[in-house]
Amino acid sequence: METASAGVTHVTWTDKKKHLWILGLVVPLSPFLAWGLVALTGWDVLWFTGGLILGVIGPVLDKALGEDSGNPPESVLGWLEERRYYRWCVYLYIPLQYAGLVLACWMWSRGDMSLLGKLGLTLTIANVGGIGINTAHELGHKKERAERWLSKVTLAQTAYGHFYIEHNRGHHVRVATPEDPASARLGESFYRFWPRTVRGSLRSAWRLERARLARTGRGPWTPRNDVLNAWAMTVVLYGGLMAAFGIGIAPYLLAQAVIGFTLLEVINYLEHYGLLRQKTPGGRYERCAPRHSWNSNSIASNILLYHLQRHSDHHANPTRRYQALRHFDEAPRLPGGYLVLARLVFVPPLWRRVMDGRVLAHYGGDASLANVQPGRHARYGAIPPAAGAATGAGGAA
Repeated sequence: METASAGVTHVTWTDKKKHLWILGLVVPLSPFLAWGLVALTGWDVLWFTGGLILGVIGPVLDKALGEDSGNPPESVLGWLEERRYYRWCVYLYIPLQYAGLVLACWMWSRGDMSLLGKLGLTLTIANVGGIGINTAHELGHKKERAERWLSKVTLAQTAYGHFYIEHNRGHHVRVATPEDPASARLGESFYRFWPRTVRGSLRSAWRLERARLARTGRGPWTPRNDVLNAWAMTVVLYGGLMAAFGIGIAPYLLAQAVIGFTLLEVINYLEHYGLLRQKTPGGRYERCAPRHSWNSNSIASNILLYHLQRHSDHHANPTRRYQALRHFDEAPRLPGGYLVLARLVFVPPLWRRVMDGRVLAHYGGDASLANVQPGRHARYGAIPPAAGAATGAGGAA
């Protein structure tokens, strides 16, 4: 039992998931688990253990464990956020992440590892890096300078340091609008979304940081540029690893980085698919509300992703720590957890069959209220934005 004190009122409340959060460390431990299993059995296919955990075991557990929609009482939120145990469940991810990367580089550099083993280990370590971006996401929103620094350290493995800038100062401002590269549009396949979000997020991060520095009278080419110093961490990391283990590990380092940040973009694709903030009479977008994020209470996905699926509360309270994020009844709900739906993303006809009807239902059948992929308005019976502006239909940008 957890007992919190709020003023003169004492509230007794149990965090049913408290001792489950430590299980999130199974992801950074997966390279070591794979190493042990291969040593025990001699089966190189077991180097794919990381992919097995996220792609098979996680979705099975999502179905088996079901959902938890319980919220902590409002009076205990401040107390809950101060519990150090929850922070250490996040902090410990980072040394395990980099210990696993060193192990992978050592194994890749050895002459006795099969190509199947190298590919399996690349996928496993990429999953660690991809979930590591979510670890960086949790830390990057916090007020403590040390946690924000750790966020950039965590991003170095996947060479995605600019996410630290774009997500906090770009995505959270433009979320669920056509201007946001990380908000997927109704009818947009993941294969069209991926280059748009990767390129758009990079450009946005650079523009945001250049504008910030310009306000202080500086140009962008300075160590104070958080995009450049985050990328510098990757250069130092990769350079040090190649100096220690040889240039031969370079293809595997690059492959795990691309797979890792692609895993992030799969999650981005899920979070706001087709959802749109309407414009006010003054021409500005309405404030972000629970209805602008897809949510899920699937337990396994939430444990591995630090309650990321309670995404509406995250957008309402970006600095709130994961253990205190709440479920909103009014938020649109996904038909499963992230670990289940992530597999559908790669099969666009199946994804559209599962999700497009839910987007339209969310808007009462009026696709003009949704964030529709340009050129796909006729498919959904929506009025294109230019025509909509003339007739006042939908009020969308």
